[in-house]
Amino acid sequence: MMAEKIVQVVALDQDGRGVAHADGKVIFIEGALIGETVTYSSYRKKPSFEMAQVERVLSATSLRVQPKCIHFGICGGCAMQHLEPSAQVAVKQRILEDNFVHIGKLQPESILPPIYGQTWGYRERARLSVRYVEKKDRVLVGFHEKRSSFIADMRRCEILTPKIGTLLPDLSELIYRLSIRRGIPQIEVAVGDDVYVLVLRILEQPSAQDEDLLRAFADTHGVQFWYQSKGPETVRPFYPLDAPPLQYTLPEFNVTMPFAPTEFTQVNSGINRVMIQRALRLLDPQPGEHIADLFCGLANFTLPIARSGAHVLGIEGSEALVRRARQNADFNGLGAQTEFMAMNLFEITPEKFAALGRFDKLLIDPPRDGAIELVKALVGENAPRRIVYVSCNPATLARDAAVLKSNGYTLKSAGVMNMFPHTSHVESIAWFERT
Repeated sequence: MMAEKIVQVVALDQDGRGVAHADGKVIFIEGALIGETVTYSSYRKKPSFEMAQVERVLSATSLRVQPKCIHFGICGGCAMQHLEPSAQVAVKQRILEDNFVHIGKLQPESILPPIYGQTWGYRERARLSVRYVEKKDRVLVGFHEKRSSFIADMRRCEILTPKIGTLLPDLSELIYRLSIRRGIPQIEVAVGDDVYVLVLRILEQPSAQDEDLLRAFADTHGVQFWYQSKGPETVRPFYPLDAPPLQYTLPEFNVTMPFAPTEFTQVNSGINRVMIQRALRLLDPQPGEHIADLFCGLANFTLPIARSGAHVLGIEGSEALVRRARQNADFNGLGAQTEFMAMNLFEITPEKFAALGRFDKLLIDPPRDGAIELVKALVGENAPRRIVYVSCNPATLARDAAVLKSNGYTLKSAGVMNMFPHTSHVESIAWFERT
């Protein structure tokens, strides 16, 4: 019988795995925490590293807690429920700082205090997988298992907004009763202010009896059903047709944002509101200033900036989102202070950026790939004096920060926002000033 592999965990990586060393290799151990002594079993071995799962915790850290979710460890939705929530934020802060040092070769002059919010029932956007499992004669609705294409057999989800998180067994039973139970691979969840939309991805046309079941379910549980047969352009409401629209409010800025269920919005509305307040404090928009909001989406930052009296240009790659942003600006009486255009910011050049005119300040909120071509374009006289960069990937933020430093910018401050508690996602914000 082989002896157990015992290691000391010396760090956590950016996916929430314990990092240890054994036999000249780095061992990444799911379920292990920094400071613990554990045994592990490897599921993937490479010459320089191994991927492993914790077997036994021989000496636990005081920061280890009992996961709230009964599916934790099987479901792939969360990675850190076994770590005390404030410690999760500290880990994310360290990840951000390490990326600045190792990738960007720079450090912020100051660290912003982390932005916290509720740690359970916060998630208002999700894509739930659906599958009829013939062997079990059941429909499963939920997230995928870790490292698997199988759907976790879930009775509830603790991070989804409670109304939806407790609805999974009822949704499973509903879809099982439909004639098209094999033809619904996905349910997209979109929650607004007291509005709950479930978008059914349908590969077959529902029967009249199916639609009666869906209507009854919607009435019983207070949700709306929408259909999506192909791409996002095919999304349409099914029932009830007289339901209130999806929207969220930003009361601090007297802004209301209508949105369609498949349009991008932040998953955590509470943190989103605090994030916008911090971004505007750092940006400090003034009446009459010219400010660009790049990767503006449906105008989540644009309209609060415009409410300050600044003139704001919002740029987004999607024509559909640009139309939505214009509608939202008009809806909030801010059409005169805003303009929007569609442009591929991943292919922008210094010449194209200069052609947009001169800006006093920029707000940048790119996807995970970051904004490398954009930050390369911020050179010469047209470069704005202040940039606030909102990021969902600390590695690309650090890479882009290095380019900004070479272009004459100082990283004044940066910090994390716990947009996704119990997951390994790191949302952050950084303020750059041109020197």
